[in-house]
Amino acid sequence: MLYHLDFQVEYSADMSQQDLLTIWKEEADAALAAKQEGIIVDLWKCVGMRRVIVIVDVPSPDMLDQILLDLPIMKKMGQHVHVEVVSLRRYEDFAIDVSDRLDSTKTTTPST
Repeated sequence: MLYHLDFQVEYSADMSQQDLLTIWKEEADAALAAKQEGIIVDLWKCVGMRRVIVIVDVPSPDMLDQILLDLPIMKKMGQHVHVEVVSLRRYEDFAIDVSDRLDSTKTTTPST
């Protein structure tokens, strides 16, 4: 299953930027390893923001939840990380579904 993850990362006033970058480096290493394993399809850092957008491919929402809980950034500062999760459907599958629906309405619609 594909998911779109949108991470917004904040940090507390008592945390230095250096502390944040140290944790983010650990997170980046884990993310790039997950990309090599095929869990992460791709990921992007938004310029000028503490925001990362990720597309992941995992077998179940349970697994995604477990992965999110185990991320280094979530373990160390999860209270300052907001993640929006959206389940995705391949557009090709949607297009086939639309075509099938149109075809089925043509065969079930009585002619006048």
